[in-house]
Amino acid sequence: MYRICCFCASKINMSRTPADRKFKHDATFWSVALQSAVFGFFMGGFGPAQPLLQSDQGTSGTIAGLHGTSLGLASILAGLLNARVVHKFGRFKTSWIGIGIFGVGAMMFIVAPSPIISISASAIIGIGVSLTINSGFALLTHHFKNDQTRAASQANGVNSLFVVFGTLLIGALAGTSINWRFGLLLIFPAGLTLYIFAQKHHTDEHVPEPSGRQSGKLSGKYWVGWLAITLCISSEFAMTFWSASLFRDRTDFSAASATVAVLAGSLGMALGRWFGPLLMTHIDLDQRLIFLLLFQLFGFTLFWFSHGALFSFVGLLISGLGISMQFTLNSLRLIRLSENRPDLAMGISALGAGSAIAIAPLLLGFLADQIGISKGYLMVPAIVTIAIVLVLATPTKELR
Repeated sequence: MYRICCFCASKINMSRTPADRKFKHDATFWSVALQSAVFGFFMGGFGPAQPLLQSDQGTSGTIAGLHGTSLGLASILAGLLNARVVHKFGRFKTSWIGIGIFGVGAMMFIVAPSPIISISASAIIGIGVSLTINSGFALLTHHFKNDQTRAASQANGVNSLFVVFGTLLIGALAGTSINWRFGLLLIFPAGLTLYIFAQKHHTDEHVPEPSGRQSGKLSGKYWVGWLAITLCISSEFAMTFWSASLFRDRTDFSAASATVAVLAGSLGMALGRWFGPLLMTHIDLDQRLIFLLLFQLFGFTLFWFSHGALFSFVGLLISGLGISMQFTLNSLRLIRLSENRPDLAMGISALGAGSAIAIAPLLLGFLADQIGISKGYLMVPAIVTIAIVLVLATPTKELR
């Protein structure tokens, strides 16, 4: 996931973690990480279960893709509102306001399966998730000033792990007489338990920043970097929403079995986000990001050319590993390019993330209707290749 997603930081220290300093997963880390787990579990059913939803509702790929479009457009709205809400309530309260809004949308999605209601519910979900991600990760990066890459990436890893759990449960229920949506009800007792835990360990009072929000014009290089992160998120959500359809097309799996099989991508993201920050630490952000994009292309190639379940699974696993840290590394690049205005930089990046979530799944669904999922899926390597060129065109090492 992330992958509906953006985070921002306040007065971020870009220095590296000292070698002799041990990173501690404290209550703040787990509060934010498990918030992402709550909506990650839900998205594990929401995204990869598109063939199930399309089958239930009897809609076209284009109509099914509108769920992602609704989610993305709502994320843009939340990104525009986020700074005002955080300024008034603080990051901790805003993150829980977001969880509450998400819960309303999730319940609508579960109990009202018609396309109009489920698409509207997707918009409400998008607002809640975006508020939670923005404020929660700002809280993380402020708390772990010298370990921001590890904290942000590993919290995303927890999210990805619960996406796997959600996908497994939904895939299992799809093969039974139990409606697969009912498995998503588990998010409500889990969210309540987490809220009690977070309240117990949170003591800081919010004091609004007297200087107000960051503002001003951003450089041309920033906007090139912004386009790069937008394309990376587009590729992630295109694969998240439609890999089950290609898997089913290539292997003749049922919709339920294909939904479970594509958890390989989420598993790869979880592993990469947790262990990735511990690897290649001597290599700068730009080179690490390019390596991951190339790794994603390799995995995609294996998946696209495969007509067997095993190689398709391995291809998706490799793709997930490649995608895993792209969001974190792209975000840190934008901070470097923002001339010490991280809140502004990451707030604007949310507009790109929302646009990517809104457009990419819908475009791929349209292409699937017109030329088939196999040919339509080739939009993924095309946008990843463009992202590589954009990263190469905007080096940030000298801006540390």
